[in-house]
Amino acid sequence: VYQLVSVTSSLSLRFSHVVSNFSQCEEFFLNKKTPNIPTILKDGKVQNQTRYKPICQKYQNTYRFATLYDTTNRIPVFSAYKFTGAVKGRPSQAWMIEPQAVDADYEKNNLSMDRGHLLPCQYAADIDAKKSTFTLTNAVPQASSFNRVSWRKMECSVKKILESNCIDANGKLKANLVTGAVPGNNYLNKVNIPSSMWTAFCCYNRNTKKWIAQGYWGKNEKSVKPPLITLKDLEEELAKAYSTNPNPVKVFPDECPRNVKDIKRKRRLVKEVEGDKDRKRQREEMDDCGEGDEFDCDDVNECDCECNDVRMNECDDV
Repeated sequence: VYQLVSVTSSLSLRFSHVVSNFSQCEEFFLNKKTPNIPTILKDGKVQNQTRYKPICQKYQNTYRFATLYDTTNRIPVFSAYKFTGAVKGRPSQAWMIEPQAVDADYEKNNLSMDRGHLLPCQYAADIDAKKSTFTLTNAVPQASSFNRVSWRKMECSVKKILESNCIDANGKLKANLVTGAVPGNNYLNKVNIPSSMWTAFCCYNRNTKKWIAQGYWGKNEKSVKPPLITLKDLEEELAKAYSTNPNPVKVFPDECPRNVKDIKRKRRLVKEVEGDKDRKRQREEMDDCGEGDEFDCDDVNECDCECNDVRMNECDDV
């Protein structure tokens, strides 16, 4: 095990552990089982340790999440993390560099690409956890309109699904997620531009006494809305993308159902109440819809942190 030390322009210090396997940060994988992508990661073992680097992401002396990093393409394969609730607000945090991923890779950018988070800042449980997401080993080049609109709406929608459905037997909010990127054929300087991005979640719902799991898959293109798909369909897409057939891809262990097509969601009806000058909104119920969200960002080029729902009508499911 050795440490990677990185210093940003604001002199913030980061320590990330590149390890031979994820045993030091296995807590971020459901039942301590890593995804199985046979050509890359099989039974917790990296198949090509020269190219792929497991990273236990550490910030302020605490492990925050786990990343498998592709040093050839200079992008992460995936980041794995837990969702236990989130705090609002965007931290004052510059992007932290690592020896594998430096800010110069994103300079001279005339392709309308953002540095897009895999683990979203808005999912973090505290301010230090939010800051920890701003490492370039947790970022990929995302088409600006995809990152700022459709992908971010998906992140907000998933967050609301988790908050409504992922209360475990002990009454605590808890879910496991994995978010990844599939390499494409184009590059931003030396950094591969992913052709597609994906995310999956799995959790136990104490109300239904069942496990639930679903995923999203979206092309990294302008204004492409990621469709909600079953975990089975997502794993089949990944098997095609990474040419693992006939060996299947498994993002989560067996307890996560592969064919959940619909999750019961709360819906919200918003009424308009006329005020003196301003319209006041009265929320009767909350739902998990993402259409019409606005985003509270200090810096639109780097912010994945907040979403504020401003819709005035009953919304459709996403």
